[in-house]
Amino acid sequence: MAEPFKNLLNKKVIEGMAGHFQSQWPEFDARGFVAAATKNLEKLELKARTERITDTMIEFFPADFEKSGKILLASLGPPLGDDISAGAVDARGIAGWAITPLTHYVGLRGHDHFELSMRLFKEMTKRASAEFGIRFFLLRSPIKTLSTLKNWAADDNQHVRRLVSEGSRPRLPWAMRLSAFIEDPAPVIELLERLKDDDKEYVRRSVANSLNDISKDHPELVAKIAEQWMKGASQERIKLIRHACRTLLKNGNKKALKVHGFKPPKIQQTSIDIATPKVVFGDALQFSLSIRPDSKQDQSLMIDYIIHHQKANGKTSPKVFKWRTATLSANNTLTLTKKHAIKKITTRVYYPGLHTVEVMVNGVSAGRADFQLLMP
Repeated sequence: MAEPFKNLLNKKVIEGMAGHFQSQWPEFDARGFVAAATKNLEKLELKARTERITDTMIEFFPADFEKSGKILLASLGPPLGDDISAGAVDARGIAGWAITPLTHYVGLRGHDHFELSMRLFKEMTKRASAEFGIRFFLLRSPIKTLSTLKNWAADDNQHVRRLVSEGSRPRLPWAMRLSAFIEDPAPVIELLERLKDDDKEYVRRSVANSLNDISKDHPELVAKIAEQWMKGASQERIKLIRHACRTLLKNGNKKALKVHGFKPPKIQQTSIDIATPKVVFGDALQFSLSIRPDSKQDQSLMIDYIIHHQKANGKTSPKVFKWRTATLSANNTLTLTKKHAIKKITTRVYYPGLHTVEVMVNGVSAGRADFQLLMP
């Protein structure tokens, strides 16, 4: 069984951090720090553990941020290379997930020492990522911080370049939202433009994720950017654009579909056959799709399906699922089958009754069919 994610910050890691802090500042109360940071640690999830360590650092570190900054810099381990998961707290210093509470500390305490804080973020991100910590500065000092990020977009280190796109993501998971960039993403898009052809997929993937964030609030803007970026695009950039448009494609955005070669389908007939008209909760819905073309040319199809789930109030709630892409030959009927498990998950409560599966072809509804969900 996999180790719980929260255990990335465990007592051994905290003891290692304390040892490095004390080696750089002999007055540091390592024993008191560990005791405070690990109190009831087993009850805390990862984010709460991060906040606990940050709060304990604030309590035990010098009030003079410049002195604290020097301690932190000297406590860092060697920079990461291409193996982004290699960081750890060991005899060489602090790296890996333990960097996160350090970046939070800088985010909370370093506002009056901008240049030192930027130096700390730049060095810390080379050992893991400073994507959470730098957001404090994007919220409080956006103009100065964006100027720094523009310069970092040309940095030799891929981890620094990735911080530019990842740290400025408007809806970065697990992080505070950047409401100003949700409202107006233009400053973020300017950064992404500088990175869209980065030679590292690690960076390009972050660019794509940031654009996908923006598409949730500005779908037509991102569809337009995708159209522009597709001109003269390399295979690497095409892959980036496809990943950036995943929400738009899932939602059937017409411009995004067209950018990726999925035009309104020319279909003579579509049929959906439900092989399991009654599904017992815990089993699977099984259905097939047949599509007969109405065109003398082959067609590229993106096929998704929506399950309209029954709710407690009798209404239904749609959930889109990716299925597959396919080529519909001019003279052949395309037949596909699907098996969709309906079982307990943490994000949905299932209710018995009539449900509907709807197939979408290139963003256009191609038919619906009903099935009954039975609860044991």
